[in-house]
Formats: sequence, structure tokens, C-alpha cells
Amino acid sequence: MNWNIAEFLSAYGLSSQLPKGEQPEIAFAGRSNVGKSTLINKLFNRKGLARVSAVPGKTATINFYRCDTVTFVDLPGYGYAKTAKSELHRWRDLINGYLQAERDLRAVLLLIDMRHPPTKDDLQMVDFLIDTEMPFAIVLTKADKLNRTQREKRLAALPGEIPQFDEMNVTVFSAMTGEGVPELRALIEEITVDTPEQDEV
Repeated sequence: MNWNIAEFLSAYGLSSQLPKGEQPEIAFAGRSNVGKSTLINKLFNRKGLARVSAVPGKTATINFYRCDTVTFVDLPGYGYAKTAKSELHRWRDLINGYLQAERDLRAVLLLIDMRHPPTKDDLQMVDFLIDTEMPFAIVLTKADKLNRTQREKRLAALPGEIPQFDEMNVTVFSAMTGEGVPELRALIEEITVDTPEQDEV
């Protein structure tokens, strides 16, 4: 996959607007301001492909990007307390509408802020992905904001905070150093490259 040719496709604010999936898809999920846009930009060597904001809850749409024959989907961040209830309902409908539709969704990359224990919303998303048997991997963000001792302490605590953590595919990501990017690219390529037999299904 040529990671340098990604392009923005479109953004949708309502589940009824979502297009049908025509390619393998990778979705990015996580709470507001966890770093989804930053990770997307780092994966594709682009500073401004996905807009990065310091304001939580800024991404209120589902944003679609394409790279080669794979579509990448940035889901709205969840769990921002200051958002109006009507907006929260729209966001929930939008995310559920995407995840529950018939799409060639190969995996959800669930981003969790490594500095803190997972939030209630993070754990609800983990439970949802496990219950629906949806393939997913966890990306621990903000790693560069921890020193070595803090990092080791958080990694040691996570198995007791997230159910079935030891069985999950987990990648530590640093926006500053690029740590985790090669591993995530390899994972994405592994699960999105179809064999001829899969193409015929």
C-alpha cells in the first residue's frame, strides 16, 4: 500500500447519508480528543489530511478517506460531557448507523488515552465490539506524554482495567516519535489485502 497517496473523500453528519461501502474499510473510534485525526495524519505522512483540533468534540461527522483500495473512516469522538443531549443522540445514531450497517469493515482501531484508566465510554465500546464479534485492535495514544516509569505503570494496570486485554492486539502510539506507526500499517495491510478467492465472494 502506498501510504503517501491518501485523499479525503467526504463527511456525513447523519446515518441516513452514509454511502454503501464498496471497499475494505478500517474505522477509527475513541473518545473526544484522544488523537484519531493525529494518528490518521501520521499513518499517511500528512499534516493536514485530517483536521486536528484542541477542542474536544470538534469532529461531529464521520469522515471518509481513501488510500489505494482501502477506505479509512474517522468516527466522531464520544464522551464529551459539554455536548448537548440532542447532539449526543445524533452522534450515537451516526456511530451506530455506521457500525451496524453491512459493510466490508475489516477492523475498528479503538484509541484509548494511555495516560489514564479507560473511561466508562471506552469500556462500553470494548464491550460492544466484543459482543458483536467485530474485529478490533486497541491503540494506546499520548505515549509521548508519559515518562518510562509512568508508562510501565499504566501498561501493568491495563489488564485489570480492560476485560480480555491480554487477548487483544495492542499498539502503543506516539505522535511525537512515530512509535507504533509501522506496526499499525503492517496490521492494516495484513487484513485488507484480499486473495482472489475473497474478491469473488
